[in-house]
Amino acid sequence: MGAVSATADERVAKVSVFRRLLMKPELGAVIGAILIFLFFSFLSPVFHSAAGIANWLDPASTIGIMAVAVAMLMIGGHFDLSAGVQIGSAGLIVGILTTHFHLFIWASIAVSLVVVLAIGAFNGYLVVRTGLPSFIITLATFLMLQGLNLGLTKLIINTVQVGGIREEPGYDSAKAVFASQFTLFGQEFQITILWWILWTALATWILMHTRFGNWTFATGGDRNASRNVGVPVKSTTIKLFMIVSAAAWFVGTTEALRLGSMQANAGFGRELIFIVAAVIGGCLLTGGYGSAIGAAIGALIFGMTSQGIVYAGWDSDWFKFFLGAMLLLAVLSNEYVRRRAATQKKG
Repeated sequence: MGAVSATADERVAKVSVFRRLLMKPELGAVIGAILIFLFFSFLSPVFHSAAGIANWLDPASTIGIMAVAVAMLMIGGHFDLSAGVQIGSAGLIVGILTTHFHLFIWASIAVSLVVVLAIGAFNGYLVVRTGLPSFIITLATFLMLQGLNLGLTKLIINTVQVGGIREEPGYDSAKAVFASQFTLFGQEFQITILWWILWTALATWILMHTRFGNWTFATGGDRNASRNVGVPVKSTTIKLFMIVSAAAWFVGTTEALRLGSMQANAGFGRELIFIVAAVIGGCLLTGGYGSAIGAAIGALIFGMTSQGIVYAGWDSDWFKFFLGAMLLLAVLSNEYVRRRAATQKKG
């Protein structure tokens, strides 16, 4: 009887607050964000002013929307190197259809969404169909889209930049949704900050409280074992790629409407920034572990660092050093947390 009681007690034993915090993927990112905020606030009072906060929340918001989607895909065990260039594709489709073919701007935005979601479905389908690493598949997609963005833009409008979006019918209503501003404490902030919060909250709810979220963690943790217990690994993977594409569509549309134009090379190289933000936020490169909140905080760290260096009066070249250092520290701390979490489970 005593042995049974002991076993029952072990199963319901309470885990300390410290241990629960240690197992949170976003713990390292939260600590890093606090330290970076204090560091740059000490160097420059402008950094923590309302105007300063608005300035570093702006880039963090668009990066954050993408980083959250990329984090979900990484938890599912995959990468998407075409995420950045899809932003350019989405914005170019909106711009070209609206200004050159004179399609109503909301219809152009809808067409852009359909096309970019098809790209995500294409990536996911090839990954599950061929069994090749997503790194290779999406690298090929990245190169193809890069060529299409440049080649088709030149072919259609004889230049590499689409302009004149602001003059098209429906622009004001579209801008109000994607690229307007709101005032808080007398300071104007970009509406993408609110969308960033919404995306993070929605992704967190999906990951933590839905069957699809369980499937995502299971797929990234052990694909074969998940398939054996009935997890729809293939459809889950395809949907995760489409979520990244949906985020790219949103950011690309936002940038096109905010600037009133779109460059054919927009988004090139930014996919690594999204992956770095997700890793800083606690995602493991091996999949099966991470959080949307952590990725959002990773994007916040990116935004604070990029603007903090400017406010501190440093050479912008230092930003790359800080980014690399944060990535290295994040990988090491994430590995430590993973091992501790595994030890706690065995114990």
